[in-house]
Amino acid sequence: MDEQLEILTAGTVHCIDTEELRTKLRSGRPLRVKLGIDPTASDIHLGHTVVLHKLRQFQDLGHVAVLIIGDFTARVGDPTGRSATRPPLTPDEVEAHARTYVEQVRAVLDFAPDRLELVHNADWLARMDMADVLRLTGRTTVARIMERDDFSQRFRDGVPIALTELLYPLLQGTDSVEVRADVELGGTDQLFNNLMGRQLQSGAGMEPQVVITTPLLEGLDGEKKMSKSLGNYVGISEPPAEQFGKLMSIPDPLMPAYFALTTGWRPDRVAEVTGALADGSLAPVAAKRLLGRTIADLYHGAGAGESAEAEFDRVFKAGAVPADVAERSVDRAEFPMRLARLLALTDLATSNKDGGRKIAQGGVRLAGEKVADPDLEVDADAVDGQLLQVGKRAWARVLVA
Repeated sequence: MDEQLEILTAGTVHCIDTEELRTKLRSGRPLRVKLGIDPTASDIHLGHTVVLHKLRQFQDLGHVAVLIIGDFTARVGDPTGRSATRPPLTPDEVEAHARTYVEQVRAVLDFAPDRLELVHNADWLARMDMADVLRLTGRTTVARIMERDDFSQRFRDGVPIALTELLYPLLQGTDSVEVRADVELGGTDQLFNNLMGRQLQSGAGMEPQVVITTPLLEGLDGEKKMSKSLGNYVGISEPPAEQFGKLMSIPDPLMPAYFALTTGWRPDRVAEVTGALADGSLAPVAAKRLLGRTIADLYHGAGAGESAEAEFDRVFKAGAVPADVAERSVDRAEFPMRLARLLALTDLATSNKDGGRKIAQGGVRLAGEKVADPDLEVDADAVDGQLLQVGKRAWARVLVA
């Protein structure tokens, strides 16, 4: 029992509460451990995997993961951490994102039928009529909902809050009732939503779920939460060499957190490596190489990390062009265009604005030549077949179709 509790609570921020979890574990039955994922984008990065690794630890100890694909709640949009209302997604967008999410989480979770239940919350939320919604809203108060920091801050700032956003915690809490969750996992930003599940379960005469939260992973910049929109992320479907190169760039102080939160290692293994880092017997650069190999192997299979390390050394020590530069096709009708837009179209920037910023920072090369003008326009023939490079790690070969 103590060993299970140590593993399941290691690296967590909240456990509400530990004694309830101990009692549930003592029952001897497999616990139903809920994690909800709203498919609002197409890719999963290492930040998303922190809670997935915790869910896998429950599975490895004999418990059942209940993975909820929030195909209904994704249409509403989780307001957590938002300073404005999310733009709504269409059902087709949600469905497409959900397919890629499921494929990517297979790299972390055990999909054996006795270890995983995969459900979609549209199965019960889409069936609710107005009477159901009114009953649901009667189970909490406006004051309780406004306890959320992001809601109260937006209200103070005069930023609009849609009524659908106020309903979101109730919808997520309804999921807990429907799947009869014993435990719900989430990042620290999900604490309010997860506690709403406890409240609704108690109101339904059920034993309330234990709520466990995991830390939010800082991005490669060491400043903000890992996010694709900020460009400070490592995607789990990215090529091994790209993963390895990105992880070699993380600030040294982040190393202990990355080993604890992204590798899926047991606490004793994490303690061994972080202890070696602390006493100086493991150099930071060697630790980053170990982390890079571990992550590449985890998501691309044994040996991928070693190959990625060799490619990293070939490119960054010898100054060679990567062996597997991605080819990006661009419609000739798009030209002429600003190079900043071309960076976005070839996935080397998240937006036209981001592309212009990268050029202004001096990190962009076209055909080996550094580009200094963020407003530079290029025509099709000038870029067809040429290499685009951003920084030291991001490359693409432009093919005009």
